[in-house]
Amino acid sequence: MPPKLAPTDWKTLKKIFEADGFVYERTVGSHMSFSKPGVLRPIVIPKYDEVPVFIIKGLMRTAGMSRDRYFELLCYS
Repeated sequence: MPPKLAPTDWKTLKKIFEADGFVYERTVGSHMSFSKPGVLRPIVIPKYDEVPVFIIKGLMRTAGMSRDRYFELLCYS
């Protein structure tokens, strides 16, 4: 079983989702928008020093990313 999700900074999340194929679109205020072909909605990563777990779970759900895939990409970022 993968380890427990923990809050992380926005830079790490950016690297994880870019490694999964998401492409930066724009920044509005302190929120960065990324899109990927085949994913209906863009994901929005807030520029927080510590992004809470509930936001990370929401981003993963929107992206269609499994916990295993998240931790796989986390190890390489």
